[in-house]
Amino acid sequence: AWVHGDPRKVIYPTDSYGQFCGQKDTLNENKTILFYFNILKCASPVVLINLQCPTTQLCVSKCPDRFATYIDVQASYRYKPDQWNYFRQFCKPGFNNPRKSVAQVLRDEDCPSMIIPSRPFLKRCFPDFSTKNGVLTVANQTTFKDGRGKTRNVTDLREAANGINNVLDARSVGMKIFEDYAISWYWILIGLFIAMIVSLLFLVLLRFTAGVLFWIFIFGVIGIIGYGIWHCYWEYDHLKGIPGSDLTVYDIGFQTDFRVYLQLRQTWLAFMIILCAVEVIIILMLIFLRNRIRIAIALLKEGSRAIGYIMSTLFYPIVTFILIAICISYWAVTAVFLATSGEPVYKVMANQTLCKYANLTCDPETFNTTNVTKLCPGAQCTFAFYGGESLYHKYIFIFQLANAFVFLWLVNFAIALGQCTLAGAFASYYWASRKPADIPLWPLFSSFGRAIRYHTGSLAFGALILAIVQLIRVILEYLDHKLKGTQNSFTRFLLCCLKCCFWCLEKFLKFINRNAYIMIAIYGKNFCTSAKEAFFLLMRNVVRVAVLDKVTDFLLFLGKILVAGGVGVLAFFFFTQRIPVFAQEAPTLNYYWVPLLTVIIGSYLVAHGFFSVYAMCVDTLFLCFCEDLERNDGSTAKPYFMSASLHRILGKKELSPKKA
Repeated sequence: AWVHGDPRKVIYPTDSYGQFCGQKDTLNENKTILFYFNILKCASPVVLINLQCPTTQLCVSKCPDRFATYIDVQASYRYKPDQWNYFRQFCKPGFNNPRKSVAQVLRDEDCPSMIIPSRPFLKRCFPDFSTKNGVLTVANQTTFKDGRGKTRNVTDLREAANGINNVLDARSVGMKIFEDYAISWYWILIGLFIAMIVSLLFLVLLRFTAGVLFWIFIFGVIGIIGYGIWHCYWEYDHLKGIPGSDLTVYDIGFQTDFRVYLQLRQTWLAFMIILCAVEVIIILMLIFLRNRIRIAIALLKEGSRAIGYIMSTLFYPIVTFILIAICISYWAVTAVFLATSGEPVYKVMANQTLCKYANLTCDPETFNTTNVTKLCPGAQCTFAFYGGESLYHKYIFIFQLANAFVFLWLVNFAIALGQCTLAGAFASYYWASRKPADIPLWPLFSSFGRAIRYHTGSLAFGALILAIVQLIRVILEYLDHKLKGTQNSFTRFLLCCLKCCFWCLEKFLKFINRNAYIMIAIYGKNFCTSAKEAFFLLMRNVVRVAVLDKVTDFLLFLGKILVAGGVGVLAFFFFTQRIPVFAQEAPTLNYYWVPLLTVIIGSYLVAHGFFSVYAMCVDTLFLCFCEDLERNDGSTAKPYFMSASLHRILGKKELSPKKA
């Protein structure tokens, strides 16, 4: 990829001669925009962006800002040279012969037959479409001369306009979203900082008040959802009787201004039903799991105590984030180089519809010596797209799959390294006879060093197995997408079964790998041995796994939801200027949901980063606890390493030696 790729093919548009527009140290350095001689030949913006529009394409410094035709300019060039000089910049470089007949100019495509007011988008000149009183116009005009003696209506451009309008609508929304980010980025960072502080405080306070905080969390989530239900009902009732509020989403169709949907009663009714369902599910789960939650809280207290002694573990997710960011950057850059490693392909572009050489590949260096120009007058050998027929180009898709596989392997290795490092740190806490006196100095750094020095192969092997399964899932998704229009019922059923099976297999492997890395951190054995021992250890304690591990995951998930929801509610009131104290400070936004969603999602990810450390701590302590119960019996020769409170709640009633 790095040898054959050229990212300039993505950055710069390419004209009909295969030259980049706007590239430095070239003749087109100041010509950054691509201009199409006859945009009527282009079916849609997709064709334009793929550089396969069957018309001459030139690099220009700016798009046309007026209507003009070559016939009119040629007729008046003697007494209006300024018009000719303006029009000439959209002709082929070096052409300056207004005395050449119109028929020959149009045949050879020396100049466009017409120019239309345009504006640059994606570094290409698109007609400046607008709507005036419901009528499609270009520069406030509904008709234009096509340069061939006819007056045409702007609606003749509708085929291109329909696609372009959709792109421009998306561009308008994108610009508004960008403006909102530019105005509110400072407050978004403050919201994420608040989420980090709340997450840290929560983890620290768990050491002392795990039970109280978690019940507050649980009822807090119920309260937040309850408030959401009440707010949805209030909005639903408030819109009653307002004209247009009883329309359905189907009636109004897709709208780029999402605030339109908030004026419909149906929208708030749907929100209310969803929140009610979520509320009922959470309440039912709490009723049936109330006793198991008490057991999980005890394990969480022990985990909070362990993190309290090894506070540096809370910031290890930053290392994992940096490693994954490097992996993503390497994959993205390599993928771009692979995607741009094609050679320029030139095709014959003929004005005559009956030319048998039209759309055939050609060589621009030898084209003028062939018979094509004689048999098809005006035919040209122009750039079409990037591709190739060599063995390398045929297997670019395979190379992209290989690149994706390397990406998955590296990401899984970075995650495995983090899990093994944290497991080693927390295991050193559990297996210390006197806590915290016997905990090693710098346990996190020591564990990281052991993982790098002794366990790199085991972690890479575990990541390899997981990456293979994930790659198979990617291929299945690709096949499903490609065969969606042609597959029969049996093929759909088979693909669905395969996707489901490999999804389950991936989840199972993630669970096994996670516990295998814990055993590797404890004993230092290889991956296969550690995975086998972890699996059978968990199977011998399957009830405890179901009760403690999953309930703990559920409670930590509720914690993430409460952090994200609490910060989200605060951000909602702030960005909608409903907090009197900060009403003047709140920025004026196009869409308040842009920074709001960013704060909510960002807060959830921040909480997930801290709570993932906590989850790893609980899993490690639980596996150590199961191993402790099997290896030791509480006697003087084999004392338990668990704390007295954990021993009392999770297993035995007293810490006394076994009687013979």
